[in-house]
Amino acid sequence: TTGSPSYSDSSTAVESMEDNPDGGCHIYRIGYYKTDISIVEGILEVNIIQMTSIQMTESQAENSLIDFVVTCQGSLPTDVCTVVSDPTCQVSKSVVCDPVIVTDECLLTVRRAFEEPGTYCINVTLGDDTSQALASALISVNGGEST
Repeated sequence: TTGSPSYSDSSTAVESMEDNPDGGCHIYRIGYYKTDISIVEGILEVNIIQMTSIQMTESQAENSLIDFVVTCQGSLPTDVCTVVSDPTCQVSKSVVCDPVIVTDECLLTVRRAFEEPGTYCINVTLGDDTSQALASALISVNGGEST
């Protein structure tokens, strides 16, 4: 911007210049523009506050189920995505996204299955129309038990 105009309008004078790649010509645009800005709070913080192994019967033991209790600050999320990766958090093994309905307080439980014992990096992302926030944890799954 080049500054405010000399009269009392709250618009800002804008001057832009673009290079023309086919020659040395320039395009100048001069004028006054006005817009409204909406400020939204967004999802400010996500925390995984608890991880609980779901007890399975012997016949269901092919997958270990883990419940993650997640909280957040700011606006309420509309979806949750979970990325399960290798222990270095570099190689993604699975991505699962689900819509969520959070009505009053940002506290939700996310259940995920792990096919085999091992150490995993888990990223839980909460999102809405205007923002996303992420929490990560390193989890060790040992045949139905987690730490």
